[in-house]
Amino acid sequence: MIIAAVPLLSGEVFKEYNPKDFVVICADAGYETAQKYNIKPDYIVGDFDSAKKRPKVKGGNVHVLPVEKDVTDTMYAAMLGLELGCRQFVIIGGVGGERNDHTFANYNVMVYIANHGGFSVMVDDSSETFLLCGKKLTITGMRGKTVSVFPFGTNTCNLTYRGLKYPLNRQDLVVGDELMGVSNEIISDNAEILVHFGCALVIVIK
Repeated sequence: MIIAAVPLLSGEVFKEYNPKDFVVICADAGYETAQKYNIKPDYIVGDFDSAKKRPKVKGGNVHVLPVEKDVTDTMYAAMLGLELGCRQFVIIGGVGGERNDHTFANYNVMVYIANHGGFSVMVDDSSETFLLCGKKLTITGMRGKTVSVFPFGTNTCNLTYRGLKYPLNRQDLVVGDELMGVSNEIISDNAEILVHFGCALVIVIK
């Protein structure tokens, strides 16, 4: 679990994704979120430019990074997680905030994880974002919720939808095309999105 810098409105996400089930890595001001919800991180990383104050914790589990670097603090956290052998990632606090560019950068963190044999979901108070590359996503217990799908990291992805209001059967979604994957509706208790080739961002509005 990577806890990034965007604050949460509540701690509900930690009921669905229990930090005790993960190695917890706080990226920069994500440490403040961990403190707020009484979560003990295994590692803390960052240049702490977005944190109100640096963590008082010292030792090998705190990685202080330079402000000028090629990767974001969240990317470094993902790289550390992969180095530790983690392959299933939950990224908390990676969407929204004052920096839209950081949200987009975090989508690229998800691509990095996928390229290195991992799988990730990015969760905030109102949505869950999955990156699928040649994989199937099963969505359970979210009938009536909105789901949008976009090609990402590639110009085209080929998709099949099951249990959605507007189904697809091995249909291409192309960047800049008139067929857009926005604002579909889950109409089944067990919906499926299959990416036959390419990569897609799947955003479920909770």
